[in-house]
Formats: sequence, structure tokens, C-alpha cells
Amino acid sequence: MPVVMVSSLTEQGCRTTLRALELGAVDFVTKPTLDIKHGLEEQGRELIHKVKSAAQATVRRRERADVPRPSVGTLSSFAMIKTTDTIIAIGASTGGTEALRDILEMLPPDTPPIMITQHMPAQFTKHFADRLNTLCQISVKEAEHQDSVIPGQALIAPGGYHMELRRSGARYQVIITEDPPVNRHRPSVDVLFRSVADQAGSNSLGVILTGMGNDGTAGMLAMKQAGAYTIAQNEESCIVFGMPREAIKAGGVDKILPLHEIPSGMLGILRRS
Repeated sequence: MPVVMVSSLTEQGCRTTLRALELGAVDFVTKPTLDIKHGLEEQGRELIHKVKSAAQATVRRRERADVPRPSVGTLSSFAMIKTTDTIIAIGASTGGTEALRDILEMLPPDTPPIMITQHMPAQFTKHFADRLNTLCQISVKEAEHQDSVIPGQALIAPGGYHMELRRSGARYQVIITEDPPVNRHRPSVDVLFRSVADQAGSNSLGVILTGMGNDGTAGMLAMKQAGAYTIAQNEESCIVFGMPREAIKAGGVDKILPLHEIPSGMLGILRRS
């Protein structure tokens, strides 16, 4: 049965919701805390959207297989060859929290810099990043304005803000903005992908994961046109195939892979680049 959580914006609410997502919940909405009348109206629209999304979801029993992690030597022996300036950009929405965990847990500590936009409200992104940081060989943190983009680290766009890539001299950094929502989302995958296409061009790798809608489609096409290699999660392993499907239809995807093959696929592309 598809499950949509309704959560409070509290520390305990964040922890409970993330645990529910780990166990297979499709998505969640948050309770309004201040302007109740306006908040309930907005929440009603969001709940309708997410219930429709859940109705299309492929629900699976969430049992984390005891899959052996590839040895660091096997992957890291080439991970940094010619990838000092390579940027990995990942976008996800419905079902993305666990898809991201499955990918990031498999990456070696010297993986090139990663920037992630996951559709998620404020407060939840920090708890999500902190949780991943305890599970992964790379470091994971919620991005802050002007953070450096460095190897061995994944930066997650903070809820309620867009995250963009900027080049400053010889280094990359992130820019956090409160510009208007794009495709109804802030953070938006399109905003991240377009900035990576503009600032890193062919020195980048784009990955689009499970999610409803078309956020990321235009940005992934821009990345591919700028010379980046692009990957989409396949339909069989997606909770909701909307975002990958739209990116594929638009011609922005070079390779379609099941979720469990994406980490090795990413590193193989970096080796050949």
C-alpha cells in the first residue's frame, strides 16, 4: 500500500519521517505551524499532488539487502584520474531519499565532488544529510552559501533554497538563493543542472533519479549539450518514473541504468573521460 506521511516540522518529526521513508513510505507532507488557514490551503494542494504521485508509485517492500560494498581500491584506483575539476550533479524527487542512499553508500572516499538537489522542505534536508554522513565513505552535508565544492564530499541543496554551481578562480563553490520556484520546486533540479552545464560543461556528469514531474528535464538536456555525460535511472527500479522518463523523451540522457548499477556506471564513465 502506498504511504504518504504527514509530519511535524520538529526534530523528532524529521527523524520519524526519514525512518518511514527508509521503510518504504512514498513521500510526505508537513503540517503548517504558523499561518494555519493559509498553511492548510497550501498543504491541501500539496497533499492532492502527492497522493496522485503515490497512486502512480511502484511500491516495494523495503528490505536492505546485505550487498557487499566494492573495495575502495577497486573503485578509487581510477576515480581521481583526470577528474580534479569534474562535478557530479544528481537530481531526485519522490523515492529519491533511499535511491540517493543506495548510490552514495557505494562511492569511495575520493569520488569527485557531488552536488544533489532532492525535493525536500527546510529542516528535513539537514537531518537527511547528517544521516547519510554517518553511513557513507564520502562526507555529506547540507550546502551553505559559498561552500567549496571538493572531492570526497556531497552537498545537498537546503530545503526552500535553490543551489547553483559557480566557478571562482581555480575553485568551484555553491551559491544558495531564494529565487522564485522553478517547476513548482525550490530547490529545483533544473536550476542545479543548468548551472553545472554553464560552469562545468563537459567536466561534469549528470544523474537523474526517481521522481514525479519534469523538473530536471531541461537542465539535463543543457548538460548533455554542453558535453556532459548523463545517466537516468531505469523504470523498473524507480518508485516514480516521471522525471527520468521526461529527460529521456527530451533527448537529454546518454545511458539508462538500474539503480544498483549507477555507482559503478558513474565511476566507469569518469575512468573513460
